Amino acid sequence: MKTMMSYDLMETVRNTNEWMGASARAMASYPVWGLAPHPMFKIMSAWGRVTERSFSRMVIKPDWGITSIASEDGRDHLVEIETVVKRPFGSLLHFNVQGRAPMQRRVLLVAPMSGHYATLLRSTVASLLPDADVWVTDWHNARDIPVSEGKFDIEDYTLYLVDFMKHMGPDTNVIAVCQPAPLALAATAYLAEEQPEAQPRTLTLIGGPIDPDAKATDVTDFGRRVTMGQLEQMVIQRVGFKYKGAGRMVYPGLMQLASFISMNMEQHTKAFQDKIWHESTDQGSENDRHYRFYDEYLAVMDMTAEFYLSTVERIFKGLEIAQNRFTINGKAVDIGKITTVAINTVEGEKDDISAPGQCVAALDLCSGVPASMKTQHLEPGAGHYGIFAGSSWRNNIRPLVLDFIDDNAEPVTSDKRKPATVTPIRKKAVKQPEAS
Repeated sequence: MKTMMSYDLMETVRNTNEWMGASARAMASYPVWGLAPHPMFKIMSAWGRVTERSFSRMVIKPDWGITSIASEDGRDHLVEIETVVKRPFGSLLHFNVQGRAPMQRRVLLVAPMSGHYATLLRSTVASLLPDADVWVTDWHNARDIPVSEGKFDIEDYTLYLVDFMKHMGPDTNVIAVCQPAPLALAATAYLAEEQPEAQPRTLTLIGGPIDPDAKATDVTDFGRRVTMGQLEQMVIQRVGFKYKGAGRMVYPGLMQLASFISMNMEQHTKAFQDKIWHESTDQGSENDRHYRFYDEYLAVMDMTAEFYLSTVERIFKGLEIAQNRFTINGKAVDIGKITTVAINTVEGEKDDISAPGQCVAALDLCSGVPASMKTQHLEPGAGHYGIFAGSSWRNNIRPLVLDFIDDNAEPVTSDKRKPATVTPIRKKAVKQPEAS
């Protein structure tokens, strides 16, 4: 009951700030103040508008906002978002481009479950749609899932990915962004043993913590300093009575958001100060760069406690993926069993969440994959967000990923692998020595 009251207290604080912003906006915008004009009223109104919108966004799931795309035939095609597989903790969405012939490239974009909704990858999806059929994993907010649905930890997450890959078939190209990279690798290895014909054709891992010990960041340092007991005591709470998941143990989205903001407090403070000033001087707009970013950034979702704690304990502290010791329901998952899936890793030179070296470790783990089917790319000057949604993604990484998919378009069996003389997809690619 104590943690449930804490959860409701956080929601009360959020709701109060939203109300204060709305009140300030309404009061400062009252027409009578025109009789005694003063800059204070414009600043107060601007503060209210920005505050109300910011705190209201924290409990709203953003919309994908992708309604149509231009195609090579010169027409705009409507995009219909379909739920093709629906499960309690996550669904598989398909962005169906109506009136377009089936695309050769079939992409499964694995979204992270790390506090934000899958819509964090909106620009990634939009950039891929003109050139590929796109499916996305849409993870659900834990506060809306009844306790009767049971637990959801990293093993369950991995099995969800296995089911999604089975549904899509062997001509799938998986792109895992950030947090799910190690589990996407584990899901592929699981299929390699259990159902080899269902493995994806290619696997691209972008900025994921395959080996968190490869290079330290604030994230990995925090994981080392705090014990599991301390972590559970500090961040785990029960969902309050307002939601369907009342009583479920979660890592609340609002608490995660506070952690995100604290990492770059000065930058966020300045961004909001500048926005309030622009609003008060009539320079702001409804859909400017600030709102486009923070409408998404502030929209957070709860994670199940078992998923968060098992991620920290097994991926970061226990290094089960890095040391190839991961198990599902007691059965060992051997990453070395992957032999026919082409592997590509992408890292950002200035990534302060998953530093260079953490993701590329996947290539050494995939000892059964020939060197001709392994590729890596380090994007100069790119931070974490830039490698999947920023200009680095649009201008450099996206074309390389599509080339990688095309270069491995032909199915590969364990009896017929690509020869080592295959032309690399880019000059900067670093080929890995084949395992002895």
